[in-house]
This record gives sequence, C-alpha cells and structure tokens, in this order.
Amino acid sequence: MEQRTLSGRYILEERLGSGGMAEVYRAHDKLLDRTVAVKILHAAYRSDVEFVERFRREAQAAARLSHPNIVSIYDVGEDGSDQYIVMEYVPSKTLKDKIRDEGPLNILTAVSIANDIANGLCHAHANKIVHCDIKPHNILMTIDGHAKIADFGIARAVTESTLTYSGSVIGSVHYLSPEQAQGGMITPKSDIYSLGVVLYEMLTNRLPFTGENAFAIAMKHVEEEPVPPNVIREEIPTMLEAIVLRTMCKNPELRPTSLELIQALGGVKASLGTMRANDPDATQFLPRVTKSTKSTTIPARKNSVKKVEPPQVDDEIEDEKKSSSMTKYLVAGILMLLLLVAGAGGFMAFGNLVGGDDEVPVPNVTGKQMTLAQQILEGGNLRVNVAETYDANVPPGEVVSQDPDPGRSVKAQRLVTIYVSKGGETITMPDLVGLSKSAATERITKMGLKIGTVYEKDSYNDPVDKVLEQDPVVGTKINRGQTVDLTVAKGGAVVAERVDESSNHSPDSAQNKTYVPDVYYTSYDAARSSLESRGLNVGAITYQTSEQADGTVLSQSLSPDAEVEVGASVDLVLSRYEKPQIYSDEPEVFGGDSTESYGGNNSYEQAPAPVQSYSEPDEVVAPTHDGGAIKNR
Repeated sequence: MEQRTLSGRYILEERLGSGGMAEVYRAHDKLLDRTVAVKILHAAYRSDVEFVERFRREAQAAARLSHPNIVSIYDVGEDGSDQYIVMEYVPSKTLKDKIRDEGPLNILTAVSIANDIANGLCHAHANKIVHCDIKPHNILMTIDGHAKIADFGIARAVTESTLTYSGSVIGSVHYLSPEQAQGGMITPKSDIYSLGVVLYEMLTNRLPFTGENAFAIAMKHVEEEPVPPNVIREEIPTMLEAIVLRTMCKNPELRPTSLELIQALGGVKASLGTMRANDPDATQFLPRVTKSTKSTTIPARKNSVKKVEPPQVDDEIEDEKKSSSMTKYLVAGILMLLLLVAGAGGFMAFGNLVGGDDEVPVPNVTGKQMTLAQQILEGGNLRVNVAETYDANVPPGEVVSQDPDPGRSVKAQRLVTIYVSKGGETITMPDLVGLSKSAATERITKMGLKIGTVYEKDSYNDPVDKVLEQDPVVGTKINRGQTVDLTVAKGGAVVAERVDESSNHSPDSAQNKTYVPDVYYTSYDAARSSLESRGLNVGAITYQTSEQADGTVLSQSLSPDAEVEVGASVDLVLSRYEKPQIYSDEPEVFGGDSTESYGGNNSYEQAPAPVQSYSEPDEVVAPTHDGGAIKNR
C-alpha cells in the first residue's frame, strides 16, 4: 500500500507494523502538512457490517479525548472498502521496549510513568470510555520520557463487537483483569487492574502471573494472589507496594479509581523525594568553621609542638577546657547535620522554627485540573491536600473549591486543601408517575434532586396535579443535583370543556384515549407498572440475548407518547443475559491489536508468527456459557 493516497489526503509512506486487527503506516497529511500514523483495518473485518460500525463509532468517541497522555485521534475515514483511523505520530518506542532494554526501571521513573497513564485514564473514564487493553505494548514513550496511551479506538471497538457478536473477550492475558477473564462486566476498574500489572512489571521486570498457556495464566488472575513486589526487589517502598497490590485486587470495588490512584502515586513521589534527601551520598551541608573554633584549636597545636617538658597542672586544666570546647562544637555540628538531612518534612519544620514568618498569597485554582492546581500551589511555596467531593456541575478531576480561599496571605508551606470533583453521585431515578405533585416534589428533594419544569396536560380521568410523566424516566441513572421535569394533570373539568368545544371529539372518546409511556431499558416490573398506570396492558413477551440485565426492556411494540385506546396491549422484548464465551486459537493473535502500538525509527512491534507451544501467550482466554469456566478451543 506504500505511496497510495487515502481519500485524496493521506499519502502512505512506510509500513511500520502489522497486528491481528490492522496495519500501521507512517503517512503524510497533505492538507495540514504533517506526519501522522494511519491504521487500516484488515480485510477479514471489512465484510462484518456490525464490527465496522462499532469500530467507527468508538474511534469517533475516542477522538473526543484530548489529553497530553493520550495519543490523539485526528480522523476516521473510509476509502473504497478500507476503514482507517488517522492519529498522532509519536516518534519513539513503546513502554514494552523500554522495560526490555532497561528493566527493572528506576523506582521514581516507574512511578512517573504510571502517573502519566493514570492521568490519561482519568480523562478517558470521565468521558465514559474504557480502554480495555492497557499493557506496555499500548503505551508510547515520548522523547522527553512521558507516556501516551494508544489504541483506544480499536481496543474498545473490538471488545464491544466481540462481547455482543462473536462471544469472545478481548484483552492481553498477562494484563487481563479477573472480570475480563470470566467474561464479566468491563468497567474503569478493569483498566486500573491492568495498570497495576504494568506497574508491577516496570518495578520487578517480571509479570505477576505466567503459565504454560493462556488458560493457565487467566486462571491465576482469577484465583491467585501475586508475589509481593518487595519480595522480588527489596528497595521498593512499602507504600508503593501497597498501591500495586490494591490496584490488583480481585474485587473491582476494592481497587482505587483513577483519581485516587493519581493521588496515591503523588504521595509516593513526595516520599521518594524525602528518601533522596536522606541519601548519605547526596550533597550535604556542613557546619561552618567559626573564629572561636580557630582560636581554641590552633594555640593548642602550638603548645604541643613547642613545649617539651611535662605540662603543668594549669596547662592540663586549660587543655581539658579546650577539649571540652571542641566537643561542644562537634556535637553542635552533628545536631545541625541531622536536622539538615532528616528529610523534607523535618527540614521544613526546622525552617518554620527559625524563619517561617514569610507570607505568600494563596493562588486561585478553582476550576483547574487537579494536577495543574497542585503544580500552581506547590510552585507558590504551599503544600497541597487533595479531597474528593460529588458535584454534578463540575467535570470530574476539576477543583470545586479550596481552603484557604484564594487571595489570602498565609505563611509559607501552609497546607491548602483542594476539593476535587468526582462528578455527580449516581442514583437510580424512581417511579413518580401516579403520585401527587407535592408527594413527587418531596421525594425528589429527599433524594438530592431538583424540580425542573412542571408541565400541565389535559387529562379527563385523572385528578388535578397527578404526575402523568417524568423526565428522566424511571430506572435512568442520574446524578444528584440533576433536575427532574414533571408533567401533571390539569384536571377533568378543563378537559370536558375543551372536548365539548371540539366538533371532532366527544367526552366519551377523550376518556378512552391515553398515551404510551417510554419503558425502554427499564425493568419488567417498572414497565408493567408504568403501562398499567396509563390504563394499558402488557401484551406478548419475547426474549433476546443481550448484555443488559435479565428482564430489561429492549423494545416495545407501541412508540412512546403515541395516543392509543385505553386497554390497548403493548408487546415487550426483554433481555436474557448470557455471559460471553472467550476462546483463543493461539495466544498472540487477538486483543486490542496488541502488536500495532507504534513508535518512530521502525520500533513498531511486528506480529509474531503463529506458534503451537503456548510458551509465552499474550492474549485472551475464554469462559463457557455453563458457569464461566475457561477453556481453549
């Protein structure tokens, strides 16, 4: 394909790598005159309409991400039968290459790289995107040593297509979370587990779980605990080891969020700075030699040289005094040295005792990203404490408020607490239809929601202020603080008067009409309750396999808000959840396009030839439908 031009814009210059899902080319963007990387989907997937559609949709979703630790996606296109993604070109190598060349990595370097990855994931998770295939092969290292996450589009598209279409789970088996190995629900916590494995590998130059084949490795992710990294490398700090093991908890609920992980890694970096201060080989401050010190030591040396007779009693007393004076200076010097090398915390405390009266203004960091806010405050000679809070009006990761308030003058090294948004706390929308307006308002208020717009609707049979509709509908996941709109009944008398004035309707016909509620993605019980509250009946029930929970309404025969006769039946299609099956022909051929991560200078990792030994599998395995057992095909 070299020298071919896609869509009249992207000139393919050099083939850089090939994987199970796509080929990667370095290309030149004629329109913007820049070098880009282009991934072209393999021909085997072009005929799969559903896969191609998901591939494009998820790539477009990933293109919305804009973060320094994420490889930017510039364009998604189609040229003839070719589906392609255009992305940022990073002229360097992958993290896997770095580990192979330098591993185990310097502890501070490993923490910094993990922090970069966590920052990128925090941004992606805030935008409802899960990577699903975090591993060193998908992390690109820039020339200045920072990490960028690659392959969001394909990894997510492959995973979703496989979960719903072919029944497999995608992911690299050495970095696979237990829930992925069992075919369970993939969440942002799945990415955190994989990042924990990556950090483990950076620190120890080993993978936590190995085995003869993909099945054996996946079972270890599900059933076994990793060897603590400090056992392999003693100098790993206890605090850092605890973070690694927490990210690799079997239970996703016990793992930290990406934001919590960023904060924890920040604490480790501060601790490592203190360790450097305590390094005996580091440059140290020594006590200054004073005039009084010289006046006591030099004469003593002269006396010892000139006098040959035994010293008199007075001279012995004088020498003892001089020796005592020298000892005092030596002790004072040692105490000063201990204070200076006692660590960052002790040094700051000492500084506050002898000269902590300097005052500095508190910068305004409200509305800024957490990492930027920390840098601003620390650059202003202040210390930072990070606390989390729910706030539906502030994007996750941004500072909601701070204490002390901005503009105040405080002493240097004062602790400033920043409250970082976790987004809105998620709750399930209750069923308000059938309640009175006052009862619905009271319930909404108690749940931390707000009343939005209240609409009135003519309803001949319903009492005044009865809730007829709600937005969001019952069962919807919403954030605390969000507004809820209600539609309430205007009252029968008003409806009767309106119907009497109409030449085409009668009161009797008005009484026999109702509106179909929207019951999509609600539970069966909630759907039946909503239909019956409108005078409708549940009709035929059919089932369809899906990822939704058992009994979730996937579709309804009558459109929402359609006007129908009272007593009409609405047919429902309900979900029947079935765990996806995972299987693998060979360990290294599938999963997030594992060999496509690229770097400049021909450092792209080539796809290995198929092998039968299963000695170094790097791809996924599979549970069956009969209880989640994993087996090879």
